[in-house]
Amino acid sequence: MKISPKMKKALDDQVILEASASNSYLAMASWCEVTGYRGSANYFYMQSEEERTHMLKIIHYLNNLGTLASVPATKTPTNSYKSLEDLIKSALKNEQTVTKAIHVMVEIAQKEKDHSTYVFLEWFVNEQVQEETKFETLLQKFDLIGRDKLAINEIDKMLAADAAAPADAAA
Repeated sequence: MKISPKMKKALDDQVILEASASNSYLAMASWCEVTGYRGSANYFYMQSEEERTHMLKIIHYLNNLGTLASVPATKTPTNSYKSLEDLIKSALKNEQTVTKAIHVMVEIAQKEKDHSTYVFLEWFVNEQVQEETKFETLLQKFDLIGRDKLAINEIDKMLAADAAAPADAAA
């Protein structure tokens, strides 16, 4: 099956975004671990692996179409944050960027009547709703329970519980 050059480029660009997100979450996990947020570190290590899985999903899709996927180099991610809240705001911003890119690909698939890619991308559309909601909810926790040390410790515990939950329970 053929895929248009425009869609191929969009999917290759998405591979870069997913790889960059994986690296960003890895840097966030490292920051959390060094800063003493063990639960958050485990959570963001898990997020990093999830983004890598998304990247591989796109690579396999392209390869299955007989189109060699591009494997990108990525920029070094930020690895310094003012606070756990600042880190989570950054994670939400990353997810919003990914969502916009996925929506652009969906529009390309619709315009080109590329039904196979459209169906493939539906999974990513649904995944992004979950991802953005997850980080928006975490940010609400700061408003609900506060920003003092006990509140941040509770948020860290919540992230630890999410990291420890089975993958299908979190989805």
